[in-house]
Amino acid sequence: MSLRRRLIISMLTILALLSVNVGTHFWGSLARNESMVAYRDSVRAGQLSDEIGRLLEDQRQQVLVLATIKETTGDQLGSAEQQAALESIREIDSRIMTLGGLTWNDTESLYQGLRKASQGLLSMWRDFYEKYNEDNVPIDIENPLPYLETNQKLDELKQEQAKLAVDRANIIDRTIALTDRITVLAFVGTLLLTFLLGFALVRFTSRSLKRLQKGTELIGAGDLSFRIQTDNETGELAELASAFNDMSVKLSEAIEQVQMAKDQADQANAAKSTFLANVSHELRTPLNAIIGYSEMIQEEVADGEALEPEQLKEDLEKIVFSGRQLLSLINDVLDLSKIETGKMTVHQEWFNPRLALERLGNSMSPLLASQNNTLILIPGEALPEVYTDATKFRQILTNLLGNANKFTEHGEIKVEMKIRDSEQLVITVEDTGIGMTAEQLDRIFEVFEQADHSTSAKYGGTGLGLSLCREFATLLGGTITAASTPEKGSLFTVTLPVHRA
Repeated sequence: MSLRRRLIISMLTILALLSVNVGTHFWGSLARNESMVAYRDSVRAGQLSDEIGRLLEDQRQQVLVLATIKETTGDQLGSAEQQAALESIREIDSRIMTLGGLTWNDTESLYQGLRKASQGLLSMWRDFYEKYNEDNVPIDIENPLPYLETNQKLDELKQEQAKLAVDRANIIDRTIALTDRITVLAFVGTLLLTFLLGFALVRFTSRSLKRLQKGTELIGAGDLSFRIQTDNETGELAELASAFNDMSVKLSEAIEQVQMAKDQADQANAAKSTFLANVSHELRTPLNAIIGYSEMIQEEVADGEALEPEQLKEDLEKIVFSGRQLLSLINDVLDLSKIETGKMTVHQEWFNPRLALERLGNSMSPLLASQNNTLILIPGEALPEVYTDATKFRQILTNLLGNANKFTEHGEIKVEMKIRDSEQLVITVEDTGIGMTAEQLDRIFEVFEQADHSTSAKYGGTGLGLSLCREFATLLGGTITAASTPEKGSLFTVTLPVHRA
């Protein structure tokens, strides 16, 4: 038998085995997917059954409590409470209907029994809430039979669903085991024939194969800069050499990307670790002040000493100040959590931005005085009212002014507001503080990051303020930018739409 014929037979055999392997793979994938969907539905139905059981139990307890209150005190339900109670009934009914969508033919009869029993029970509870405030209406809600019947139907359905989940899990296991055996056999056969084919080809293409061998050894050893020469080569071996060269290039790029991703992950992890340490410190500082001054006042009261009003006022002011610091830090962390989970909302209203700035400046006077800083509000042009979220607007200004004051001593903080093109409100906050380098500017708006690792130790803070400013500005449809010169100060510019639809 000629080599060509042997090669053709080997290739056809390999193709047949590969076809079996691929076909088995697709068949197994289809079977696994169908069984997995059925398994997930069964598990979801079991979870939903548990949830419905808890809701029924809670509603049962609520109804019994309200019935007792009605009989003993005659109190009535408010409109909001009545609507909330009816809404909870509708929610339970909706969950039961959702459970019906996850029901298979094997459990249809059990579900219909549950549906019938639950409709009676929920109808009785609905009538109870709707007629609760009527006078001389008998309220017989203590009969446990409808509830017990519904609960029994739910338990039966849940048990059957659990059984079906186990059965489908077994089907998945059997399918995986069968396809794995077929795949291994086909793979071993394919590998064996490929080895024989390669051995035959070596006799006629030893030079090219040795070149390929050398290239693959070097590439496998990590020398990704090596390229297999394909001069004066044509056909499959030349294409194979080109494929190895392409693989080497892609591996080099992939390794670089992985290394970059690792470096970024390490930086993010280090930033989070630093953030946690900073938050722990920032939390302990006001807490220690609150506890310390509170214990001092408590000891003076316990000893029966006469409390000096001025000293007591000063201590209470320190407690209140520390509490507000603590609340501000917690609010920053909660705001960041809401932003990351997509739950931050915007509440727009008309307000005067200059009046909001003046009030904020007055409230920050003690903080400015502690650093011997002067706040200068540049008059500028008359400003119209803007339509945006006033709370987030004030938070942006508070964070910017707080940062400017923290990094400035015996200096000035200038704030200017103006309207650009009748559509944008531009706010600039400029200080004469320590300033930042270009490298520091690149990361000040990142979450958990500060301009320098020594910033937290020297000036305090958690690194959340500017990142929240950026997120709030984006939420309001605007932008925030920064420019700075070391030892000369920083300039932050916030641009917001005057009226955002």
